[in-house]
Amino acid sequence: MLPHHYPSKLLEQAINAFARLPGIGYKTALRLVLYLLRQDKETNEEFGNAIIRLRQEIKYCRICHNISDHDLCPVCADPLRDHSQLCVVENIRDVMAIENTGQYKGLYHVLGGIISPMDGIGPNDINIQSLEKKVANNTIQEVILALSPTLEGDTTNYYIFKRLSRYAVNMSILARGVSIGDELEYTDEITLARSLINRVSYEQSISVRQPG
Repeated sequence: MLPHHYPSKLLEQAINAFARLPGIGYKTALRLVLYLLRQDKETNEEFGNAIIRLRQEIKYCRICHNISDHDLCPVCADPLRDHSQLCVVENIRDVMAIENTGQYKGLYHVLGGIISPMDGIGPNDINIQSLEKKVANNTIQEVILALSPTLEGDTTNYYIFKRLSRYAVNMSILARGVSIGDELEYTDEITLARSLINRVSYEQSISVRQPG
């Protein structure tokens, strides 16, 4: 790859910063930086301050681990949500995907990852212990396992099922309208909504298909 030559060190530093973002190459980074240079000072300051404030002030909900402006996210703080339902997801993007369907009115639990031995991620590296504590409090009636139907997602589902099987809680899983191997966040809203509505008992699902 040929070296990049820039007329300004400041320009080069800005391009290198943008190029570190996922899916952004040097050509796209250059286009973005040159676009910002054409904007007025106030626009650029607003852009920069938004990034700085995001990093400095963002919080994680103390109950579900979703991102929030406060200690409690809007979902956990909403008294109209069904506090007896708990939807277990891998990450914050999955919360947003499910919320966009408008079909779910319960609470969430963000694991912050999935079990993946190949990547050195075990059960103690994600938010499973806090999930068990919620279920142990006997306020949750249904746990919906809404992880992506990948090998790692199925492995994590099975681990959670075995861990929570000692408690009197119903455990369900998204119907397989979501194709095996697909990431949940990239599933279209109609398919995801249908999979949520038509969810099935997890115990019944593993009698047909077990992970690994």
